[in-house]
Amino acid sequence: MTRAARNAVVLWTGGKDSCLALHEALTGGCPVSGLITFAPPDPQFLAHPVAVMQQQARALGLPHCMLSVEPPYRESYERHIRVLREQGVDLLITGDITEVGGSPNWIRRCAEPAGMAVWTPLWGRDRRALLDDMLKQRFRVLFSCVKPRWLAADWLGRELDAQAVRDLETERERSGLDLCGEEGEYHTLVTDAPRFQQRLQLTDCAPRHADQLAHWHIGKVELIAKQ
Repeated sequence: MTRAARNAVVLWTGGKDSCLALHEALTGGCPVSGLITFAPPDPQFLAHPVAVMQQQARALGLPHCMLSVEPPYRESYERHIRVLREQGVDLLITGDITEVGGSPNWIRRCAEPAGMAVWTPLWGRDRRALLDDMLKQRFRVLFSCVKPRWLAADWLGRELDAQAVRDLETERERSGLDLCGEEGEYHTLVTDAPRFQQRLQLTDCAPRHADQLAHWHIGKVELIAKQ
């Protein structure tokens, strides 16, 4: 898939999975030209603030484009993907790992009418192996949003390290949590990774609660030199 592509874009959330998918695409020689985020008008993402995604893109040296979607969502996605295809994009890369709630992969369904290829490099892979790979590659990942049913609010701002992985495994044994949070149990932000030319510094952060979720409110994000 990567060798056949001439112009790929990564669907970007700023979380661990989209970042790992980008890393694997670039490592495999895939010509990634940018990052794409589908979002409603004036998005107020709790887990993945737009300001953070924009700084991540700058750290990666890649353009980041926000594509506005509105109901009916499938038509909106299909329209944007058709335009991307017309502009010369021939591959969408996503960090999806599995079906969510038993539903077919959303992006694949929306890409079919335009004849757009979709590559999901993380699909079906062992969750623990994926987390271990991020640690091995020295990703710096912070928990940005949790569902208190699964994880307490004190996970917010915590780094995904070896101890966090062990604690997630303990929670999986207790409640059945997906280790990578594929059912929305938690969300993350990446502040540093091998492809980042600078790292993100988050300040003035505090936990907040909204809509049955606990999230890490980020007051300021800036790029600083890597250590």
